[in-house]
Amino acid sequence: MKNDAMTEHRPPSLPARSRMQCVRDQLEDDIVNGLLEPGVQLDIEELMSRFDVSRTPVREALQQLEASGLVDVIPKRGTYVAKVGLPELIELFEVMAELEAMCARLAARRATHDDVAHIEEALNACEQAAGEGNANQYYYVNERFHQLIYQTCGNAYLVQQTVALKTRLKPYRRLQLQLRNRMAQSLTEHRDIVQAIKLGNGEQAASVAREHVLIQGQRFSDLMSLADRKALSLV
Repeated sequence: MKNDAMTEHRPPSLPARSRMQCVRDQLEDDIVNGLLEPGVQLDIEELMSRFDVSRTPVREALQQLEASGLVDVIPKRGTYVAKVGLPELIELFEVMAELEAMCARLAARRATHDDVAHIEEALNACEQAAGEGNANQYYYVNERFHQLIYQTCGNAYLVQQTVALKTRLKPYRRLQLQLRNRMAQSLTEHRDIVQAIKLGNGEQAASVAREHVLIQGQRFSDLMSLADRKALSLV
């Protein structure tokens, strides 16, 4: 039997990772916005047909959704949309805010000139995506921005815990960028974080990084409120 990755037909301009991201992002949107309700089973064959992709990107997308807590995989039964409550998510954002603050504080104390230069390059990429009004692209370059700060903090255990929770919150952090003016506000927060790191001001870096994440939680709550109002208007 031929390997699935070898037999699938892939357009040369569209790498496998892009197809996986497309499937994952759309399923994230559908789950978070309530189009796929908790308890619904996700059938791989149906998803392959819906997105016109092979089994590999669907499996990889579902694995990432499981890591984010959006789906539950039950052995011998299948993959189901998970139930995630807003109060739990707000609690996770509160913890994430403190982890981000710790990373930024240590990064401000330990950053080299090269570290700062790389963070500023990532900030420039965020500015470009924001200027184009591309929320999804902004999210992915934003990931790079935060990852560089984590690496600069120099605490491997802290980075491990931060990345694990960031993965859990990824769908919600991405979707809140769709709110009006959120990208511009996020970019301003990024600039404040970079300025504090450049000055070596650990407490200021921690403060602005903490607020950056807490605002994300608030904006996601706003997004859910908007989705609820839209659902009521359709009843």
